[in-house]
Amino acid sequence: MSEGSKKVSVPALGGEPSLNRYLSEIRKFPVLTAEQEYMLAKRFQEHQDPEAAAQLVTSHLRLVAKIAMGYRGYGLPVSELISEGNIGLMQGVKKFEPDRGFRLATYAMWWIKASMQEFILRSWSLVKMGTTAAQKKLFFNLRRMKKNLEAFEDSDLHPDDVKKIATDLGVPEQEVINMNRRMMMGGDASLNVSMREDGEGSWQDWLTDDRPLQDETVADAEEASYRHQLLVEAMDSLNERERHILTDRRLVDDPKTLEELSQVYSVSRERVRQIEVRAFEKLQKAIQRIAVERKLLPA
Repeated sequence: MSEGSKKVSVPALGGEPSLNRYLSEIRKFPVLTAEQEYMLAKRFQEHQDPEAAAQLVTSHLRLVAKIAMGYRGYGLPVSELISEGNIGLMQGVKKFEPDRGFRLATYAMWWIKASMQEFILRSWSLVKMGTTAAQKKLFFNLRRMKKNLEAFEDSDLHPDDVKKIATDLGVPEQEVINMNRRMMMGGDASLNVSMREDGEGSWQDWLTDDRPLQDETVADAEEASYRHQLLVEAMDSLNERERHILTDRRLVDDPKTLEELSQVYSVSRERVRQIEVRAFEKLQKAIQRIAVERKLLPA
């Protein structure tokens, strides 16, 4: 039997106690070359070959596990995050179009993250938290923005930090305050908790891996390239003044102050801020629209 037609089985994930074994098993699956991936994807696309789909899925299980580790701060079992991410991966494989010219990891990453995020939102009681797109965006960006602002994880935000986060994400300041307090109550899962009955092995043992994941490296590089393309095209949705202000305020290493730009356009600092916020919102909508049109994001 040839390498391409060999029967492949997806490892079972039975919960946290079996997570160590699962992580060991998925490391054994080989990383596919671009040519192997393309041929398997074409076989599945044209003939619905289940073995081709299985090989595409198993070769990207490590990517799902890596992404799941990035969401462990929400206090949910990593095994459940991986299970949800695997569902997203399978959806990505099902809808992948190899002739578009990018790798599966780049495309599937969107589906994996979307599946995990929906699971996290369901688990965090949407009735209390809210369901609008802005609130979801706040939920999944708040930790990163707090880290960038060097804000303490377990304390209320400084009013200046609240204002900046609210402005950047386009949400009311009170929602930032409420979300921060809610997330503080959620707590983080300890990285020192034993994963085996004999007391050996902990979460942190799996967070550092000296071996590079080729699929993740490729995905990161291609995702950065596509994000840049999307940004360049989406900027066309802005008028000249909006492009200039947004670029000088958010897309350069040394951003200009509101005062400097207010003098350039002979308007108030508040007016410059309003234009900046409006331009950022228009840019986000344009990026979303283009990504959906190109099937880089699920509709």
